[in-house]
Amino acid sequence: MEKRSYTCAKCGYHKAETDQIRTTGSGFTRYFNIQNRRFLAVSCAKCGYTEFYKEGKSTGASNILDFVTG
Repeated sequence: MEKRSYTCAKCGYHKAETDQIRTTGSGFTRYFNIQNRRFLAVSCAKCGYTEFYKEGKSTGASNILDFVTG
């Protein structure tokens, strides 16, 4: 991933932490708890303000693993 400069929109701090979260969609994926939506979470290291950026859909193999493990 490309590193870019970061400035918090809330407090103006210049350091951030990143993480990835996965969520279910609607319909079938929600009913079976298949987490097929991925987002990059960028959080300010000082105040915790967080922004989410859509990364796209998960691969089929990870969807199957989510379904099997519940």
